[in-house]
Amino acid sequence: MWNSEARNVADAVTPRGPKPRPRFSRTNIMLYGTLIVVAAYYALPLYVMIVTSLKGMPEIRIGNIFAPPVEVTFQPWVKAWAEACTGINCDGLSRGFWNSVQILVPSVILSIAIASVNGYALANWRFRGSEVFFTILIVGAFIPYQVMLYPLVIILREMGLYGSIWGLVLVHTIFGMPILTLLFRNYFTSVPEELFKAARVDGAGFWGIYFRIMLPMSLPIFVVAIILQVTGIWNDFLFGVIYTKPADYPMTVQLNNIVNSVQGVKEYNVNMAATLLTGLVPLIIYFASGKLFVRGIAAGAVKG
Repeated sequence: MWNSEARNVADAVTPRGPKPRPRFSRTNIMLYGTLIVVAAYYALPLYVMIVTSLKGMPEIRIGNIFAPPVEVTFQPWVKAWAEACTGINCDGLSRGFWNSVQILVPSVILSIAIASVNGYALANWRFRGSEVFFTILIVGAFIPYQVMLYPLVIILREMGLYGSIWGLVLVHTIFGMPILTLLFRNYFTSVPEELFKAARVDGAGFWGIYFRIMLPMSLPIFVVAIILQVTGIWNDFLFGVIYTKPADYPMTVQLNNIVNSVQGVKEYNVNMAATLLTGLVPLIIYFASGKLFVRGIAAGAVKG
């Protein structure tokens, strides 16, 4: 009896579960070593851009691009924003920034609003020809942009929108809808069908279910859509240079004109500052909503 009780006490004290792995095991060293190398590969160019943008030209001519600035100066950032010349205009990136904002905001709102309704309808409301419509959207997501450039020029010209900001907004809205519709459709199919049926029994219609049930549950996928559209539209160069005139060029086109300007001395610090300024908006969006982005991508990939 005493032996059995002692054995029970010993079993209760004995630790259970898998044996802890050593901190510096071969697997951990390989894993973290690879991650450090990859992180350094992507972080090193960013570091060079930042330190170069904070140096004056005399210090840059010394040639050590990896050395931190001896004397920090923000003059290259000021010049990149408000004074850098692109042809006859010397107003820097500021004009391109506000053009990009005017293009970005309506493009994101329109494309996400239309795509969310499309995805909701394809997931929950089966109508005649829905599968054909969905197939066309999927095919549209994989058509190279270059194939559509000239036909869109003709269409926008006939509509009177060629060379305007609203013409570019229409282009971004159209090209963003196929992939966004696929994302929203996959996300809405992962929502429990019982909620949809219960709402139908209670008398809710198409828009009632969309606004009262689907939208409140869809924050992660909306964040994914916003990040994808903001990144794609803000970083776009091809559509911006083709479908707008110089006065309405977005920020990326202005950046290209500043960096490739052949007038005067090549100011690498100004070019680096201009590049960083152009990339700030997507970076801020990513850092502010990274966790929701991962959640939305994971939820949207549950069903196809």
